[in-house]
Amino acid sequence: MSVREKPSPLSLGASPCDAGEVALLTIDLAALARNWKLLAERSAPAECAAVVKADAYGLGLEPVMRALLAAGCRTFFVATAAEGVQARAIARDAVLYMFNGAPPGSGPLLLSHELRPVLNSLDEIAEWAALAPGTPAALHIDTGMSRLGVAPPDAGVAAELARGLSLQLVMSHFVSSQQPENRCNDRQIAQFALARAHFPEVAASFANSSGIFLPHRPHLDLVRPGYALYGGNPTPGKPNPMRPVVKLEARILALREIKPGESVGYDATWTASRPSRLAALGLGYADGLPWGVSSGAGAEPLEALVSGFRCPIVGRVSMDAIVLDLTEAPSFIAQRGDFVEILGETTGVDALAERAGTIGYEILTRLGRRYARRYVGG
Repeated sequence: MSVREKPSPLSLGASPCDAGEVALLTIDLAALARNWKLLAERSAPAECAAVVKADAYGLGLEPVMRALLAAGCRTFFVATAAEGVQARAIARDAVLYMFNGAPPGSGPLLLSHELRPVLNSLDEIAEWAALAPGTPAALHIDTGMSRLGVAPPDAGVAAELARGLSLQLVMSHFVSSQQPENRCNDRQIAQFALARAHFPEVAASFANSSGIFLPHRPHLDLVRPGYALYGGNPTPGKPNPMRPVVKLEARILALREIKPGESVGYDATWTASRPSRLAALGLGYADGLPWGVSSGAGAEPLEALVSGFRCPIVGRVSMDAIVLDLTEAPSFIAQRGDFVEILGETTGVDALAERAGTIGYEILTRLGRRYARRYVGG
């Protein structure tokens, strides 16, 4: 629990059933810390930083940063100045980099909070060098993403423009590090090696979560994991080496039986072919559960874990509700008010994302604000 948060029955360890909540998100800070330590050990002797942008991928910036600080992390990456200001209030002595650089007019704010911009263009380097000479900053070399960053042929010009700065880091970003055999990885590594030759005394960073696991071991001086910290699989197609960090449970609001031929939900996309027992749960797409897991919307139905039994979602995902088919499970397993697991050990963020036709990053960052939240292991 954050020291700034008002204590609640959930944060003090009470049963979620006592709190009157209809959905509960549990964040395991001990698992988060173990994930960071695993990545740090794998990438040693490089420093292991942490990407905590987007409210720490939706899990809460303050509790996540405090857990990582306690584990030994000292360098963090955010996206925006607002995120940087929040992070600085939590970690007075940490090194804080901003991926989005120094937008026009942001200089005084960045300097007053000791935030280090990741400079993403020649114009931005020149502007920052004129505004804040001698201040720490990072430089982004674009080796293939075609988003932000200086093109490799311009690295020499960038080095000249940055002479008045205290350049602390030169970095790039992988396009396909989750695909170890993709030849784009080789091209990017070669391009970055040539570009960083213009910065012989500056620390270098390339590897994101999946990059840490590439056979090339492009760890350099600093690695920047994000998704893997929060339990996402950095090695798609292989067993996930990371511990699960989030668990999402929802309360059964009502139980009912329907006859063959009766339908469930909007547009009647699911119709009972036999007498069926159903459970309505109190969460929906307003809480970040993708509409794409609706039955009939794609692949196999998403299943929730009800007292150890897998029960599929049937019908459309509504704004505030979903329905489970309990027919195959024993009649005694569920009572009104029970919590069932939607996301956790049984169905991880990657599995839920695959079922919804999206990516685990989107699942994490859209986890709803209406959930009661419980932090454990911190």
